[in-house]
Amino acid sequence: MRSGSRLLGVVLLVWAGVWSHVAAGEAGASCPASLDFELRPLAASEPVRLCDRHAGQVLLVVNTASQCGFTPQYEGLEALDAELRDRGFHVVGFPSGDFAGQEYEDEADIAEFCRSNYGIQFPMYEKVHASRRHAVPGTLYHYLGTAAGEFPSWNFHKYLIGRDGEVLASFGTRVTPEDRRLRAAIEAAL
Repeated sequence: MRSGSRLLGVVLLVWAGVWSHVAAGEAGASCPASLDFELRPLAASEPVRLCDRHAGQVLLVVNTASQCGFTPQYEGLEALDAELRDRGFHVVGFPSGDFAGQEYEDEADIAEFCRSNYGIQFPMYEKVHASRRHAVPGTLYHYLGTAAGEFPSWNFHKYLIGRDGEVLASFGTRVTPEDRRLRAAIEAAL
């Protein structure tokens, strides 16, 4: 009788292990690949999982720079985020110095610049490499560039991500936040 109980105990332990592995796999599968990255909020010390913060939202992911001729796009990006956030939309900024070194080195300086000059409230994350040359496999921008078939060639490139995590569109630097093509794509995703 004891050996039968032991066998039943072993079977239950194995089943529990298999079930927890399956459940963990399902939980990981529910996070779309476009959000399955851990990155720090700007000037913070602890990373967060993008999926935990942004799953189910329509996102406009933008590589930003504080000292660029296109930096005034911050104003339109903030207005777009404020207008549509109640509908499940967010602009998400990722500072990058890949293009002519036009971003501050220190993230605290980036955060202060964005807050004091443009009143940025939309989520900003750690400084990243966004260019094809610098975005290594396994990073957010390598994933986005590969999925869209287009890497940023300058600051303020925009990727539109749907609620399901699919990369829906890619918009170059010269497409401003007010551009009707960008607005139409966002509205269709919402």
